[in-house]
Amino acid sequence: MDTELSVTLWPSFPHFKRFAYDPRVTGIRLNSAMMSNPELDKELELVKQMPETNPLFFDIKGRQLRVTEVIPNKDHLDLRLNHPIECWKEVVVLFKAGADYAVLDHLEEGGQRLVFKGGPHYKVKEGESLHIRDRSLKVKGDLFTPQERIKIEKVKAAGFTRYFLSYVEEQADVDQFLELVGKDSEVWLKIENVAGMRYAVDCFRKKDNLTLVAARGDLFVELEKPHHMIDALRALIDADPMACVGSRILLSVIESPVPSCADLCEIAWLHDIGYRRMMLCDELCLKENLLASAVGVFDAVKKDLDARQE
Repeated sequence: MDTELSVTLWPSFPHFKRFAYDPRVTGIRLNSAMMSNPELDKELELVKQMPETNPLFFDIKGRQLRVTEVIPNKDHLDLRLNHPIECWKEVVVLFKAGADYAVLDHLEEGGQRLVFKGGPHYKVKEGESLHIRDRSLKVKGDLFTPQERIKIEKVKAAGFTRYFLSYVEEQADVDQFLELVGKDSEVWLKIENVAGMRYAVDCFRKKDNLTLVAARGDLFVELEKPHHMIDALRALIDADPMACVGSRILLSVIESPVPSCADLCEIAWLHDIGYRRMMLCDELCLKENLLASAVGVFDAVKKDLDARQE
């Protein structure tokens, strides 16, 4: 198959329409992480006004740990999560995709409130994700929060049949989600941690409506060692020859319209090991000029790679 490119956008973005009908783009992911349900209503109304766009996928968060509230304190970080957790005290909690951290002091409110020793360097905001790589971590409660279930209902009612599901760790996650959205729905399963890798390698069974995603934005942070990403990428494409690889692609165009040599070679390497579906991360897609540069560069590389394949 020819190499495909997906992007992450919202209908309210000024540049949404430009890429929603761009033939170089094969899919658009709507990421609801930082969006409330009232805001979602407005976005879905905009979708109705733009028929026959490139295929739209809605990203459901599931087990992913996200901040729902930051409680003001002068000398330490104090926050609530979307899911209650269990873990040892004094574990390191990573923020900002691993660029910042804080040490957990203790849990309160049944594991839903985290109180830290001091705080990270940068300000933590509602809706942000965090990472706890300690093996003592257990995410408790229902897979989908009440707010996430409302989002699922709204999006399903709007006619969506394509989805991403984050932090998939076991077949029960997939089965539960399909019960909510319809068993024939197309679901791309985001593999984002070590447990997800075990599921993908040992338990995943390929079906026409299920696709693995190497979601590298979080997976790179969650793996025990950075270089483990190489074997992880090989393992995922072996488990699903139609797998997608997402995030951390062409980030050099943020600094310059001329991509780095490493970025160009990486796309070729991903193609060589079997990936034909790739997806740009949120940061590149927020600004029209950056996304335009990335799409243009990717298309040029894709044409050479696909021609060589023929």
